[in-house]
Amino acid sequence: MSLYSAGVEYGIHCLIFLVGNGGDTREASVRDLAELQGVPLDYLAKIFTKLAKGKLVVATEGMRGGFKLARPADEITLLDIVNAIDGRKSIFDCREIRGRCALFDGSPPDWALDGPCSVHGAMMVAQKRMEEALAQQTILDLARRVGRKAPAEFGAKIETWMNDRREKKSAPGADSLIPVTDVGD
Repeated sequence: MSLYSAGVEYGIHCLIFLVGNGGDTREASVRDLAELQGVPLDYLAKIFTKLAKGKLVVATEGMRGGFKLARPADEITLLDIVNAIDGRKSIFDCREIRGRCALFDGSPPDWALDGPCSVHGAMMVAQKRMEEALAQQTILDLARRVGRKAPAEFGAKIETWMNDRREKKSAPGADSLIPVTDVGD
């Protein structure tokens, strides 16, 4: 079982696509991002509601509107995204079983319960390190990593695909292509 939801993965991938070539940002509709990545539109719309409430994206106005990053890509960390989508999560829920040993016969000695639980402490250290690692990586870092891995023409193809979609939205009779930007509940 995963600690973080699929929404975190979807959200991170979407924000990577909002980072254009060279680190500048682009805008896109939720509909376009869902279609581009083959993910459910309704679910992605809910994720973008959370990202907007977390002040990581902002809606843009007009027929060609959509979403764009609310601040520079090098200022949005993976931890910001995780917290916006899934909220703050604890990786461990201590049940205080240290006092339940059968040898204590229902009356644990003081030493067994003295101070914080060692297991809980170890798990909190692990959580802190994981969150520090997520806080050290930005969406720009990931976008650059993807850019280095992908063939050079992939970035240009994404740019063309996004531009074509925006142009189609402003064409006469494009009512069915109006971007999904509603971030209401």
